[in-house]
Amino acid sequence: MAQLVITTLPNVPFVKRGDDLARLVLTGLHGAAIELRDGDVIVVASKIVSKAEGRVARLCDITPGACALDLAHVTGKDAREIELMLQESSEVVRTRKDLIVTRHRLGFVSANAGIDHSNVQEGADDFVLLLPVDPDASAQKIREQVDRETGKQVAVIIADSHGRPHRMGTIGVAIGCAGLPALEDWRGRHDLFGYELKHTDIGLADMLASAATLLFGQAREATPIVHVRGATWHGEPNDARTLVRPREMDLFP
Repeated sequence: MAQLVITTLPNVPFVKRGDDLARLVLTGLHGAAIELRDGDVIVVASKIVSKAEGRVARLCDITPGACALDLAHVTGKDAREIELMLQESSEVVRTRKDLIVTRHRLGFVSANAGIDHSNVQEGADDFVLLLPVDPDASAQKIREQVDRETGKQVAVIIADSHGRPHRMGTIGVAIGCAGLPALEDWRGRHDLFGYELKHTDIGLADMLASAATLLFGQAREATPIVHVRGATWHGEPNDARTLVRPREMDLFP
């Protein structure tokens, strides 16, 4: 029988700028009494990657420009935060009261350019967290260090919480990936009755990110690293950028 086992790693400290995330992974695996195997997957919450990489901004240090001030008038949001959204994005897709949807510089469309207020820094309400500059590179860096120190070939996913067009509720998605096919091509496979699949791509990294996010939680859980065993895939690894639908294929720009 197929089985997928997802385990939170215990006692992850409050991450600060410069912290060694691969070392935190290895320490957490030891604390959970997990011995790595080839093909295991480590899923890391984007929030601790951003903190380790110093992607913290203080709103009192931000001077909003004219566009940010105009959008603040329309949406009622803090103009300083909007200025950060504009810096992090290639375009503003939609606005309404209390909401701005942007196309992030990494390619995906999301609310508020992925900027987060929760669990950033104790006692500092005007600190916000930006997404990692290059989450695929962050995933690869963690993967290489874990592989080097353990001799095991693992995959690493950087997961973030996103809403979705036409669906209610937040889920986990992969914004960084290394060591597995983030987008897995199933064309050419056959179903139970011999029908050949012709248009089937599987968002494998998103599926694993969403499963891991069930254990990350969204509030006080403090479990930002998850170990996954039992995931299978075929084909060559590709990164999370492959999950972003090209603009020319997007029917809902």
